[in-house]
Amino acid sequence: MRAIANRQQAEAWNDWEGIHWAEHPERYDAMLEAFNAPLFAAAGIAAGDRVLDVGCGTGRTTRLAARRAGDGSVVGVDLSAPMLERARRSAAAEGVGNVVFEQGDAQVHPFPGAAFDVVLSRGGVMFFADPVAAFAHLRRALAPGGRLAFLGPHPGGPDSAYARATAALTPFLHEASPAARGMGSLLDPARIRHVLTDAGFTDVEVTPAEAPMTFGTDAEDAAGFLFSMGPTRHNLRGVDAAVVARLRAEVREALTDFETADGVRIPGSVWIVTASPGVGEEGGRRGTAGWRGPA
Repeated sequence: MRAIANRQQAEAWNDWEGIHWAEHPERYDAMLEAFNAPLFAAAGIAAGDRVLDVGCGTGRTTRLAARRAGDGSVVGVDLSAPMLERARRSAAAEGVGNVVFEQGDAQVHPFPGAAFDVVLSRGGVMFFADPVAAFAHLRRALAPGGRLAFLGPHPGGPDSAYARATAALTPFLHEASPAARGMGSLLDPARIRHVLTDAGFTDVEVTPAEAPMTFGTDAEDAAGFLFSMGPTRHNLRGVDAAVVARLRAEVREALTDFETADGVRIPGSVWIVTASPGVGEEGGRRGTAGWRGPA
């Protein structure tokens, strides 16, 4: 991996949390699957487009983008080696050939100028060490007339469905797990607009989107998944096993309110953000057509 601006996140996503995501991509993808439609509608990927997927993880959005790009190409970049290994295996298994995955920090990764028509992210842009510098770097990688589209968390509040379902855990969630640090960096629309404007983007739009998030086949399965996730595991380390068992039983009971024929589905909301690169220091210069990552 080349230059890294955010060493804390690089260490976290290559440790146990990144490994857990790599081992269970279908569980994490299910949580956000219903938001793919509004995200890709905002991205507007067309045949022939060159796409950069920032924080691509195990590559679900990268593969979806590749199918939309047709004879175009998609580069997925992420800090996590275990997640990228899983992404490459999945792309090969599905026969998606117009993708390449690169391990790197998108804030400083050596992208050629004006090399992409679309910069896409399903949440990965939340973790930048310096958001303004990172988005300015990504803007320089966008071709004239290109577009930025990303998904970010919408603050649910104490009365949200997810908060109700996991209320028993609330007194124990004292701090973010290592990989979750930074998730709150782009919660406020005003903050999002400020960061992107300072990075040189124009036409910034922040739109809420609501959809059900799937956590498991039934309450028992969903509770197991929630208790295996990084924030829960991190905050329950050292807690007495009997207490953990009680908490899990309480969460499982609360999750029964969200059981459906299609699994445990908890209403969720996100921000869908779009922006244009405007006229920047690249001066309309086109990058290398079909770039497939650094050698």
